[in-house]
Amino acid sequence: MKKRIIVSVWCTFVGLILFMALIGVAMWNGLLGGMPDLEELQNPIDKYASQVYSADGKLMGTWNRAGANRIAVDYDQLPKALVNGLVATEDERFFEHSGVDVIALSRAVVKRLIMGNKSAGGGSTITQQLAKQLFSEQSHNTFQRALRKPFEWIIAIKLEKLYTKEEIIAMYLNYFDFLHNANGIKNASDVYFSKQPLDLSVEECATLVGMCKNPSYFNPVRYNERTRQRRNVVLGQMAKNGYITKAESERLSAKPLVLNYHTVDYRDGMGVYMREYLRQIMMAEKPNKDDYPSWNKDKYYEDSLAWEEDALYGWCNKNLKKDGSSYDIYTDGLKIYTTLDSRMQRYAEEACYRHVATYLQPLFDEAKGVRANFPYSGNITTKQFENIMKRSMRQSERYRSLKEKGMDEDEIFDTFKRPVPMTLFSYKGEKEVTMTPYDSILYYKSFLRCGFMCMDAHTGAVKAYVGGLNYEYFSYDMAMEGKRQVGSTIKPFLYSLALENGWVPCDMVPTYRQTYYVGGKAYTPRGTSHGGSMSLRSALAWSNNHASVYLISKLHPRQFIDMLHKYGIRNKTLYPSLSLSLGSCDVNVGEMVSGYTAFVNHGIRSAPLLVTKIVDRNGNVVATFRPRQSDVISEASSFRMIDMLRAVVDQGSGRRIRGLNITCDMGGKTGTTNSHSDAWFIGCTPQLVAGEWVGGEDRDIHFNSMYLGQGSHAALPIWAYFMEKVLKDATLPYDADAKFDIPKDFDMCSKASPTETDGTGIDEIFE
Repeated sequence: MKKRIIVSVWCTFVGLILFMALIGVAMWNGLLGGMPDLEELQNPIDKYASQVYSADGKLMGTWNRAGANRIAVDYDQLPKALVNGLVATEDERFFEHSGVDVIALSRAVVKRLIMGNKSAGGGSTITQQLAKQLFSEQSHNTFQRALRKPFEWIIAIKLEKLYTKEEIIAMYLNYFDFLHNANGIKNASDVYFSKQPLDLSVEECATLVGMCKNPSYFNPVRYNERTRQRRNVVLGQMAKNGYITKAESERLSAKPLVLNYHTVDYRDGMGVYMREYLRQIMMAEKPNKDDYPSWNKDKYYEDSLAWEEDALYGWCNKNLKKDGSSYDIYTDGLKIYTTLDSRMQRYAEEACYRHVATYLQPLFDEAKGVRANFPYSGNITTKQFENIMKRSMRQSERYRSLKEKGMDEDEIFDTFKRPVPMTLFSYKGEKEVTMTPYDSILYYKSFLRCGFMCMDAHTGAVKAYVGGLNYEYFSYDMAMEGKRQVGSTIKPFLYSLALENGWVPCDMVPTYRQTYYVGGKAYTPRGTSHGGSMSLRSALAWSNNHASVYLISKLHPRQFIDMLHKYGIRNKTLYPSLSLSLGSCDVNVGEMVSGYTAFVNHGIRSAPLLVTKIVDRNGNVVATFRPRQSDVISEASSFRMIDMLRAVVDQGSGRRIRGLNITCDMGGKTGTTNSHSDAWFIGCTPQLVAGEWVGGEDRDIHFNSMYLGQGSHAALPIWAYFMEKVLKDATLPYDADAKFDIPKDFDMCSKASPTETDGTGIDEIFE
């Protein structure tokens, strides 16, 4: 009987062991579920933020989805104190075990389960904690937690087989959520201490390690003293394990916990307008005509051209990863290397702010108490003003929200007249006010806007990009998205067409007022009449409207439209009117700056180049981008255009720039539209082309006077402030003494007279 009992006990024991072994094998092979497959284990962190870098190696910002703002940091980029503190506190035998620490696990079982000592510590290794973070679902009770433990042990052992100890440490710190959108150690170092990981001090490392126990409980922003005490525990563990001396631990423990905390989101960092533009075009899908409203078919045309011609446009959907899926800039951990220069970007932002925010805006605001319907033109009627405001209200988020709740339009408009508390932007900081939403619309429309871009004249590399002065409040990009009438900055394109048709800078053109009859209708251009005639060079220098209209009347207007398209102006609906010669069409800053590169680059235009290469998370270069260039005009015509653009800044409408500390060899052109609503200046040096637009949000928002609104006053100084700093910066490769490479023996006026036209009359051209 006794023997039978012993045999039964042993059989039961062996059977239990075999059953547990069978369960273990089933769990190991994933037969019971809950076990990641090999591919998941080989790529445990599959969501890393993509990083955008400047040409000089500065991190501009990241693209990510909420909760996945991680940037991978290799083990050799981690400070030793951080690794030592983590091991000393969380897993003393980390470098000795194979994923499960039997000694720590046995101690935890005895002290916690048998002896009931809940403060005895757990038995989880760093690898187990990583396995739990990566692959375990949240447990809602002790029973669920107990069931998950064996899975975590097995996953930990598998991770140890696939990765080195150093890789596991790096994964753990890269994945851990330190709160406040600080996912991973790189972001945590920045958010809490404004440092790179390698620059962290020993006590700062101990603070972050201390958070790993429970970041919500040990939150240094909310619970400074509690977190400091936890930091000191980590320092004590480091001393106990011999990583620092006891004296050093005591000295560091006596220090207060000092943060250099700041929040982060996608709007932080450098060149936010450019990053947002890149995000949109890289993730763009192939244009579908049905997705575009009838009033915006031009956009469909432009996007379709970009899809075919620009490798960067729609890059994520044009290119596939090894698994056949499209790239996702939010989760694939790409590194996008742009052409932007961090120094030049800073100079551009400073120049725009200095001129628009601190100088022009106060002058513009002087009309508040003088002009009815400010900031709109005093020439608009009450009815026009009401229609503008209704349109603006309909475009607001408040209107859309109330409409979804079932309110009719009159009720919604009525709510816009009721005062509510709100936070307003100002250049002196945000302010809390009580104001009607209606008045807040007018308030924000009263801020002047601007767009600026600088490109390398020979490659098209975009070195600086300013879409506005504050992305949070004025997010519409006026560098590459917003288009406005260009005024006289279009004239160099017309004059280059004349040169291509046999004219030369010395040829004379009439500059007196004339009336042209097109299709039986009379057209008389506005502008000062100088009487008599001027040379082409002088007519462009003084931006004479009559000379420009005369030229387009002698040339084929549709030929001019073809020429504009060669210069990179994508507007499909350019109408062949006489006023086109005066800049009646809408163009963006990027297109204008790109067009002017042809004058500097021997007649070859460079399209804006924004990115040089894209690198995947494994360090593989998956895309490279080269300049996109095309012939526009002959080399001889480009030399003559530079000669005429020099005259603009040396003796004509742009001469003000010579009084703003700019002495370099340069050419340029100012532009001002009707009622001085848009101010432009495009300038070029032998190495760079830069341009800017300044104006209001709407076309009916005008400057107070022609003096304030003309391009030479409202836009040109931005170029001067920017270029002055660029040319003085010895760390930049731009020479203030550089000269345009025009042959010394080149004769600007070697052709005596303009080529005869084909005899086509104006009426026939415009039919």
